Amino acid sequence: MNHSVKALVAASCLSLTAFAQAAETLTIATVNNSDMIRMQRLAKTFEAQNPEINLKWVVLEENVLRQRLTTDIATQGGQFDVLTIGMYEAALWGEKGWLEPMTDLPADYALDDVFPSVRDGLSANGKLYALPFYAESSITYYRTDLFEQAGLEMPERPTWEQMREFASKLHKPDQDQYGICLRGKAGWGENMALITTVANAYGARWFDQQWQPEFDGKEWQNALNFYVDTMNKYGPPGASSNGFNENLALFNSGKCGMWVDASVAGSFVTDESQSKVADAVGFTYAPQQVTDKGSAWMYSWALAIPTSSKSKDAAKTFSAWATSAQYGELVAEQDGVANVPPGTRASTYSEAYMAAAPFARVTLESLKQADPTNPSLKPVPYVGIQLVTIPEFQAMGTQVGKQFAAALTGHMTVDQALAAAQQSTLREMKRAGYPK
Repeated sequence: MNHSVKALVAASCLSLTAFAQAAETLTIATVNNSDMIRMQRLAKTFEAQNPEINLKWVVLEENVLRQRLTTDIATQGGQFDVLTIGMYEAALWGEKGWLEPMTDLPADYALDDVFPSVRDGLSANGKLYALPFYAESSITYYRTDLFEQAGLEMPERPTWEQMREFASKLHKPDQDQYGICLRGKAGWGENMALITTVANAYGARWFDQQWQPEFDGKEWQNALNFYVDTMNKYGPPGASSNGFNENLALFNSGKCGMWVDASVAGSFVTDESQSKVADAVGFTYAPQQVTDKGSAWMYSWALAIPTSSKSKDAAKTFSAWATSAQYGELVAEQDGVANVPPGTRASTYSEAYMAAAPFARVTLESLKQADPTNPSLKPVPYVGIQLVTIPEFQAMGTQVGKQFAAALTGHMTVDQALAAAQQSTLREMKRAGYPK
């Protein structure tokens, strides 16, 4: 080998080494929902476009993800560069200075295209702290074929009492068909997201204006009695283990007559490769009862960057890519237009999308109507429909979620669960120094 070739080989080895050292690895923590699993698959496109950035994925179940991220960010552990969080964490962690503000986004990101309510929900003190991957409300899914067979008609805005009536007609456990599927898995973002919207519909609230919990009121009693009784009579067995993913699987396998949950499931229940009942699904608004205020939640799964990340620029590059309109176009091209992440951008709701996605109108209207600043029949001192945006809520909501799951399994009566919820929440609020 002559000297010039040797020099060339040596130089190219050096540049490869330099490149390998220059390549940054981003550790992305996300939830095991289908949309995020798709993001992981399609991120190969991002890696091809950005060879200097390697992606490492940590995909966790919802409750576990929240626990891991909360611990990591509170201790400034620095395990992750991109966090998948919601409106609750974005507002609180942003205010504490634990998240990087999402400024200096690429010129073509078109932040104005993102719905203002979603931007506001991911902001604190006027600064945006997370970019929305998708946004959702809660809606009612039902089997049009089973309704027709039973001679039932779903109203556009059903009440929870009507839902119970329908569930009783659709419930055929001997045929593996259950009247209604609802979340039962304990967790502030699992069963409590659903149960709090039921309670809101019955006129309940978490706190009065002096920050006193109200689980000892008749509204909570009506709501929890309704939920436990309906689920025990007309729900699937083992409902206390079912969160979003478990109920989605039950619905798609044809075992639920009705299901009230996140609007993001629309694209999965209508996908013939995933759902046995894709051609027989109807969509309408989440049930109300004495009021429609707070009867449907508002939530966004979003990407945020902890201040402890050592790769902030690369993390912003990835977060902007995954939440961009261009990413939506990639999803449409690869998996069909109905699978574009919903609820975040006005441009998503094109004629083509509305035609391809039968759930789009109800999702869009539900998101427009959801108002986290006015979530219940009576005035409240907090922001949040299915959650309360105060730091103490995560622990309180988890505790109450366990108590209500115990009522569902029969380990406690409804009255005992409500008394325990009142006591544990009161204790936590006193410890935290409320009213402030």
